[in-house]
Amino acid sequence: MPYIAALDDDATPELHPESWVAPGAVIVGRVRLGRASSVWYGSVLRGDDERIEVGAECNIQDLCCLHADPRQPAILEDRVSLGHKAMVHGAHVETGALIGIGAIVLGGARVGAGTLVAAGAVVTPGARIPAGVLVAGVPAKVVRELTDGDRASFAHTPDNYMAKAHRHAAATRLTSE
Repeated sequence: MPYIAALDDDATPELHPESWVAPGAVIVGRVRLGRASSVWYGSVLRGDDERIEVGAECNIQDLCCLHADPRQPAILEDRVSLGHKAMVHGAHVETGALIGIGAIVLGGARVGAGTLVAAGAVVTPGARIPAGVLVAGVPAKVVRELTDGDRASFAHTPDNYMAKAHRHAAATRLTSE
């Protein structure tokens, strides 16, 4: 089972009834999870110091971490995808962006709509990444504008993960506790 916990009356998770949280995931404190969003195995959303807002149709893949510092909430707008083991710490990710496997987006940064943050990239504190670009490296730098082919390569990720969430929600457990 996932661990979902309130810290007090002001720090209680709000999960949309159509969202899905995998066994082994942790959601604590001021976390809002939107419609048809999914939080996958081993991920942690810890809203103790500040709020975490996850929009509709987002996917927070296995082993991700979302946290925030005071006055720097972690916000994922609608249809954001976080690749496996990605971290968003007190940053804002706009609609339709994809944060690649193992990428890190740090405090006060803002990633533009439809942007692709490459695997392993580090978006530094306070960075402003424009919409519709590919960023890569440590620290992350704009590499180029995305092509139609680039956009098509990840446009269906939210839909794919919504389907995967339905499949996993109906999984048959084969071992007992």
